[in-house]
Amino acid sequence: MSATAELTDDPTAAGSLRPTPLLVVNDLVKTFGNGVRAVDGVSLTVHKGETLGLVGESGCGKSTTAKMILRLLAPDAGLILLGDDDLTAVRGRQLRQMRARMQLVPQDPQTSFNPRLSIRSSIEFNLRAQRIEKAERARRVAEAMERVGMPMAYGQRFPHELSGGQLQRAAIARALVTSPELIVCDEAVSALDKSIQAQVLNLLVELQQDLGMAYLFISHDLSVVEHLSDRVLVMYLGRVVEEASAAQLWARPRHPYTEALLSAAPSSGRTRIMLTGDPPSPVNPPSGCTFRTRCPVALPACAEERPLLQVTDPHHLVACVNEARTAA
Repeated sequence: MSATAELTDDPTAAGSLRPTPLLVVNDLVKTFGNGVRAVDGVSLTVHKGETLGLVGESGCGKSTTAKMILRLLAPDAGLILLGDDDLTAVRGRQLRQMRARMQLVPQDPQTSFNPRLSIRSSIEFNLRAQRIEKAERARRVAEAMERVGMPMAYGQRFPHELSGGQLQRAAIARALVTSPELIVCDEAVSALDKSIQAQVLNLLVELQQDLGMAYLFISHDLSVVEHLSDRVLVMYLGRVVEEASAAQLWARPRHPYTEALLSAAPSSGRTRIMLTGDPPSPVNPPSGCTFRTRCPVALPACAEERPLLQVTDPHHLVACVNEARTAA
């Protein structure tokens, strides 16, 4: 899977290609009423037709970031651009229309469907919200169900009559009916057993190849992220600490947290790095680098300054005082 590209305007690089941004997020911030700063200045870009993986421990802010991108939560600060449209500025009917361009495949298919609606009605619901005519709704629902490999007869069933894998296919069909440019997969296969996981992942790959949509793929399963993603962002306590292509990240992680995270994957073949201590409280995070209280290579300088993402290799960014000094 590779991002759609366009010819660059740089005359010194005639004929070269660059990815086309679809989603651009700058300095996104979200603090909840209890003082938890769940997202603290997150920036990311998703290019057309690519998959951006987002990984990190539970509570690091991955899902909160996704909910703000989808405007299910309002950000406290920051900018969200979908193409040329500012998602932070739209409201009401305009926001409803924008949501047709971005859809969600949630974690638990068992709880993501209204138990009182048939599968067909649930898939059709997004089209009703967009005020699509009945004949067109029927056509799109049938097409979406066919694309995900669901017999039309399943449309008359109710959620409790389907297995977890069948329900997740229905959830993907529900996302497809609006012809979105971006689909956010928030732990979309974590509730499924391994054999069904593989089927759903292969389906997502096929759909992307056929339809060209982009994915923001959130998961704690690093082997899944490596398999599916073009690029990967690593989050820790509300901040992005590393960004690289999937191949670069797995071959040479540069942040100590990323190294520890990858070493914990059963299939990594790496020597396990055991972090000491518990993650700090997001209500009162440490000064400087928030990972320093668990970092095996922390320096005194790590407490004094907040490391910013810096380029260490081409297309590889790391927020680490040690890496910044090495690169310099």
